[in-house]
Amino acid sequence: MAAKGPDLTDEARRKRPGLQHRVVMVDRESMMVDGVANVESFDDEEIILDTNAGVLTVTGHDLHIRQLNLEDGTIEIEGYVETCDYFDESPKRGRGFLGRLLR
Repeated sequence: MAAKGPDLTDEARRKRPGLQHRVVMVDRESMMVDGVANVESFDDEEIILDTNAGVLTVTGHDLHIRQLNLEDGTIEIEGYVETCDYFDESPKRGRGFLGRLLR
């Protein structure tokens, strides 16, 4: 049996040296983000991503996650993008699935 490498916490993944953060947007209708550690929340108007450059909030209309690969740290988003904002701490951190259900 092959030895499995250590699991990376979100903080360790965020600071991993080989994981660059990059955002590529095409005509405000699609975007690809590298350096994604986790998807904090998403709906058709807002996607909150924990990246190695901070928390990235993408807002717009008809937003959909087309492809997500957290092992590679990549996400592809479709829809009309209105804003992209970075925060050092997530304003909604701690509000996981149960937190949204119990509000």
